[in-house]
Amino acid sequence: MAHAPHELGQAGETAAADYFRSQGYEILARGYRHGRAEVDLVLRRAAELLVFVEVKTRSSGQYGPPETFVSVRKKELFRRAATHLQEEIDWTGDIRFDIVALTLLRQGFRIEHFEDAFF
Repeated sequence: MAHAPHELGQAGETAAADYFRSQGYEILARGYRHGRAEVDLVLRRAAELLVFVEVKTRSSGQYGPPETFVSVRKKELFRRAATHLQEEIDWTGDIRFDIVALTLLRQGFRIEHFEDAFF
């Protein structure tokens, strides 16, 4: 089952959103952008936690685990977007940065969720 990288990424984001919904999270935004920064998913859990998620999707584990593909620069941009969104919605609760790594298997995606992946 071959996917173009863009299609694979979209499918991965959709699978991740479905996963979080099933875990009781509310999805506030998909593809939130601020300047050159983008946050794949912004979630809320109850009233006290805002979660910013980087979704990494790979067609195989061939090049190492997907979670290792988040660069220092990407983390910096991610934090910048997160700060902007918090100011925009006047958020005073806790925040968390997660990575969801999806690997495409024949039967669908294998999902690995890394909470507090970086600060």
